[in-house]
Amino acid sequence: MAKEFKSGTVICQSGHKIESLYMIAKGTVRAVYSGGEFFLDKGDIIGLSALQHDSYIFSYIASDDVTVASFPYQEGRLAELLAQKPDFAQLIMKSSFKQIKSVIEEYEYMKYDCDTLYHYLLDSYKEYSSLCERYSISPRLLPDLETIAPLSLEDDIPQWLIDYYENMGTILLHALSSCKVPTHNFINGLLMKSSMDIGNILSICYTMYDYKADIARLLMNENRLDLFDLYTTLLFRIGQDNEDSTAVSAAISRMMLHLESIGSIERSLYEARALEYKKLLADMEANGFDSPRKKPEPAKNTNAIAGSLETILNYSGCEQETAAAFRQQIEEYKRQIDKNATDDVNRKLRLNLTKSFYQVYNAAFQVSLKNPDIPTVVKMFFLFGYVDEELAGKENADYLYSLAEHFPSSPEDHVYTVYEWLKAVYEGRKEPSRNEFDADYTAYLHELKMTGKITAEQERDMATDNSEKVLFEINNMFPLVNKITFGRLTTFCPVFSEHNVLKDLEKSLVSAEEVDNAFDQIRALDFGAYYRETVFSQPEKGVLKEQVNVEILPDIILMPNIGIRGVMWQEIEGKRRTTPARMMLSIFQMEDLPTTLARLTGEFRWEMCKRVQGARWNDLSEPSLTSEYFDYIQFYKKNNALTPEAKDKIKTAMQKAKNNYKEMFVRDYVTWILFEGTGSPRMNKVARNILFSYCPFSKAVREKLKANPLYKEILDRYDIRNAQKIHHMDNLYQKIQKGGFPIPEEIAVQRRFLES
Repeated sequence: MAKEFKSGTVICQSGHKIESLYMIAKGTVRAVYSGGEFFLDKGDIIGLSALQHDSYIFSYIASDDVTVASFPYQEGRLAELLAQKPDFAQLIMKSSFKQIKSVIEEYEYMKYDCDTLYHYLLDSYKEYSSLCERYSISPRLLPDLETIAPLSLEDDIPQWLIDYYENMGTILLHALSSCKVPTHNFINGLLMKSSMDIGNILSICYTMYDYKADIARLLMNENRLDLFDLYTTLLFRIGQDNEDSTAVSAAISRMMLHLESIGSIERSLYEARALEYKKLLADMEANGFDSPRKKPEPAKNTNAIAGSLETILNYSGCEQETAAAFRQQIEEYKRQIDKNATDDVNRKLRLNLTKSFYQVYNAAFQVSLKNPDIPTVVKMFFLFGYVDEELAGKENADYLYSLAEHFPSSPEDHVYTVYEWLKAVYEGRKEPSRNEFDADYTAYLHELKMTGKITAEQERDMATDNSEKVLFEINNMFPLVNKITFGRLTTFCPVFSEHNVLKDLEKSLVSAEEVDNAFDQIRALDFGAYYRETVFSQPEKGVLKEQVNVEILPDIILMPNIGIRGVMWQEIEGKRRTTPARMMLSIFQMEDLPTTLARLTGEFRWEMCKRVQGARWNDLSEPSLTSEYFDYIQFYKKNNALTPEAKDKIKTAMQKAKNNYKEMFVRDYVTWILFEGTGSPRMNKVARNILFSYCPFSKAVREKLKANPLYKEILDRYDIRNAQKIHHMDNLYQKIQKGGFPIPEEIAVQRRFLES
């Protein structure tokens, strides 16, 4: 039966069940997949690649007006069709070889592209470093560059398969044309094999597409933590000093030509960044190569910050040997042009400097406990890791000075600087954090006693000694988390240095208001993110035993560094489930703050569920977020609800997550918040159902999603379950009111929670 499709019409959609094969009688059709496409024309058969997959693995779109002949397809009956239509059998086999050849060409091109892009990234960063050295400027690190390795394919296709299809088409078409025996079963088997091979090759193409996207993000991304920004920042920086900038501007021009051709970079992003650069460059040329960016006012605090290191050392009262070592190490560090160098000399320098830094920090902190009159420069040291005005850059030092006296934190709203946090531990308002072995202070003391390092009496004394508690926090949580939040572990150094400033400090500053706004964005979508279920009972008022939810927002601790990571350090304090989680951020966060906090919220949800479920966190007989998600990932290959493309994406994502189930969930949770919650579906059906079951959207978002058929079934199920809970609450309200009692606040909160 003939069918006609206008140009641009989707003939078959990827993921839809295969019901027919279509022979193209007129026109051209695009076979589209994530990362590429190829074309089919007159005589080609649409749908051959789906024979072994039950559903189409490409979307087929009419490039112009197309006419096709339809052949109903039934699994296991293709051989009969081939036997009945020998001419069609020849045609279908010819088209099959043509299509797999096209897919192999896509695979080979993409593999070459991955290799080219990888070396382009490394060579471009190497050139950037050389240019920095030429101008005696310390090169800035490109975040995540160290995580990119040459393309490695675990299940790559063998070369013989490529050679096989390269020659088999020609050989078979000649051989079968003169064959005297029935060939329909042979052709059927060949079609099934080629369909399976196309699926395998396409799976590898998905992996390579994601690999290219990862490299493209390092070249240009929305956060501006990219190579393009490193180059343009270098140009504007040397422009301030009226130095020759020809080599840098030429390198940027070459880069722009290359970035424009990379499909993994969104066109709108490239055009916006290119336009911004051209405008800044025009202003720069108009100003005689002075920087067009806002020039800072003359430093207001030049005298106050002069000799900062000596001010800090004198205040700390640390041992002369420690002070002398720290002074020498800072001077040596300042002399290094490439402060990120990984040779033994520089690595040892950073390690020694780090050790001295924490010794001085501890000494200064102890002094501050007795003397609340802290010089502003010392506050800069406590809050930002600042030690030297030249190392920080005078403009940065001036900004930090103006910030230090009135830093916008808010301990009463759970947002602490690290100094405020350490004081809270010393004053007994907060207990120390767990150490790197997940042991809290009590467990740590018990371990010391069991190993004979302290006596039972010492254990009892230290358990209530706040000085020992804060020392435990300074020696355990502080150095480790400071390094993790910085993000570049191999080049970490805790002192504030201008070369680590990847973005404008004012724009990357994490204030209490910024944290509150980011959490409000998350809670406006995932309204139950920080609610904990607990038991409420007031028998005298008619409430025997009710499960209610209470919201406990996390404590946020701002570490004194310029970093790119957030850390969800612990989900509760001690053993009580209704205590705040602890999350750490850099005080200057280079990454997007809402995205970082969405990630930490995902980690919190996972860890809190494991805490509640205990040893049965992955036992599906007790349904929970972790058990259902664990089951989904463990058995995704056998899940008939997932399309072949979805399975390929899960496989690739698991490789990126290093087969870590928690990391996989966190990635999905971020997608859930940033995309699904804003009406942009990105997840497969199974993952979406799990996330909606345990992290449902707020009522306002649910109402908006009702128009989307993807959500209808899960929304209907949610409404039924929630209506039952509200009905129970209505009955409880009536019971309490009939007894003449006011509604307890906990019950009222639970009612509002259910209506959220």
